[in-house]
Amino acid sequence: MRTSTIYRAALFVALAMGFGFSPAHALTREELTAKIQAAGYSQVKDVKSTAEGTTAKALKDGKPVMLVVDSSGQIKERN
Repeated sequence: MRTSTIYRAALFVALAMGFGFSPAHALTREELTAKIQAAGYSQVKDVKSTAEGTTAKALKDGKPVMLVVDSSGQIKERN
């Protein structure tokens, strides 16, 4: 019974990661940069891990923005 539960949990994690549900902290810097660029940002730099999530500087429509990528992978502009 316990082996079956462990197997199901491992399968769920593998499927979740395959569908892009992996947390931001599991992404490499290059993967995170690509994710940010795919969201419409350019010139991504100064990618750093912080207590609030992963932060980065980028440009959006030619204007500088500060970004935070939280543990669920959501990209948010910081004011």
